[in-house]
Amino acid sequence: MGSVRVGLSTASVWPRPASAAFEIARELGYDGLEVMVWADPVSQDLDALLALSERYDMPVLAVHAPCLLISQRVWSPDPEIRLRRAVTAAQVLDATTVVVHPPFRWQRRYAERFADLVTELEDISGLAVAVENMFPVRRLGAEVSAFRPSVDPTDVGHRHYTLDLSHTAAANMDPLSMAERMGGNLAHVHLADGSGAPRDEHLVPGRGTQPCAALCERLVAGGFTGQVVLEVSTRRARGQQERLAELAEALLFARLNLGQS
Repeated sequence: MGSVRVGLSTASVWPRPASAAFEIARELGYDGLEVMVWADPVSQDLDALLALSERYDMPVLAVHAPCLLISQRVWSPDPEIRLRRAVTAAQVLDATTVVVHPPFRWQRRYAERFADLVTELEDISGLAVAVENMFPVRRLGAEVSAFRPSVDPTDVGHRHYTLDLSHTAAANMDPLSMAERMGGNLAHVHLADGSGAPRDEHLVPGRGTQPCAALCERLVAGGFTGQVVLEVSTRRARGQQERLAELAEALLFARLNLGQS
């Protein structure tokens, strides 16, 4: 199939639980899962996740730390503790990557030591703690960022990055240019699409305006050895068959454009 493993985010089956993602990934032929840790109890339960991984022979490739607004109290109200627990979870689950968002502006103490904390956790664990690009809120022609220091993690500089194409669409940023800035530190890709609307859409790749195919081709040409994870929204799917069809389409898009057909 090729050296790049193509995974499915458990967020892609929401509102169904993480357990459903393992079954769907197995059925459709994904290489593994990224576990989004949030309110879903299964996503927080390492024993349950290990059992699901074994039952479906589906490895956990990455753990997404609980850093969404809706998961601010998952595991702990302290963002540093949440990130540390995500790293521990990745070690237990034998994942190689932890995905984390930049700090919110109001998390001042966390933001001040965030870069050093990420480096420390990578040194201790040997994992890639890959900081993800985000997007501002656009209203009445103005942009307001909820993140410190910005939505672009290359403004700080980290050892590892996650590139999310739904977020570049919402931020009106060029993902190919961002990938170039990330360079060899790009470790993880959330493959999705967006229309350019000022919201996080997570469309099936190929259904929006983002150069998803071109990015995949560049990854292969550049010898990328990280992970490509489909993080798409199927919450409007009218039943299980439509959800499966969308996730199968997303996987086929990735395989074809990564030269794995």
